[in-house]
Amino acid sequence: MFKHILSKRNKALLSELVRTDFKLRYQGSILGYSWSLLNPLLMFVILYVVFVKFLKLGHGIPHFPIYLLAGIVVWNFFIEMTVQSTTSIVGRGDLIRKIRIPRWMIVVSSSISALINLGLNLIVIAVFMFINKVGVLDTLPLVVLFLIEVYVFALGLSLLLSALFVKYRDVIYIWQVILQAGFYLTPIIYPLSLITNVTFQKIIMINPMAQAIQGVRYSAITHETATTSSVFGGGYYQLIPLAIVVFVFLTGFFYFKSQAKYFAENI
Repeated sequence: MFKHILSKRNKALLSELVRTDFKLRYQGSILGYSWSLLNPLLMFVILYVVFVKFLKLGHGIPHFPIYLLAGIVVWNFFIEMTVQSTTSIVGRGDLIRKIRIPRWMIVVSSSISALINLGLNLIVIAVFMFINKVGVLDTLPLVVLFLIEVYVFALGLSLLLSALFVKYRDVIYIWQVILQAGFYLTPIIYPLSLITNVTFQKIIMINPMAQAIQGVRYSAITHETATTSSVFGGGYYQLIPLAIVVFVFLTGFFYFKSQAKYFAENI
């Protein structure tokens, strides 16, 4: 599926798909690209007022507002990437029927658009960290590894969901329900320490998104953050989330590859 991925033609085509996808996403919007930044910021303000100011969550965690914003940004990246990619093949049906184009490229172009938004939001986080005098931790480079984990996990899901959506249009609605449940089951708006049952903590941290979000917070904001390693006390159990990421990516990759040749006739 990824044969000749680095050819000049494919690079040019992928670049054009990314530009088109990014433009169409905000077409007709008054604020346009500003929504890339406003969406997570507005969500942050709402959650901060409700859960921090009124419900007093996050008490005792250093720089909790930044801690909360980082979780929202990483989660929104995951949502944007998977939701946009799910409908990407069907949305490009006319293009698929008219010209020969590697099918995977359509999904990857959607993921790159989400990556651009993530980059913009990370700049905003960096500005807030500077304003709030968050110290630069020696573990900061690890943030890149956790974001790669999220990307690979989301890409595997995107390949799987986009291929399934060609046949079963209910997939997008089912996925949105799963995402809604996942938002509350992942420690985004509440610290993991709020869960006092150790077994429940371990179940939550098996989720690759929980591992990645907590890892980003630990690496960039404060070491007073529960991580997979601290919850499981070391050992091979902490590798379960990574094993899930690999399994999901390979499943999505091979299913997409097996279905790609039928896309044109099924759309």
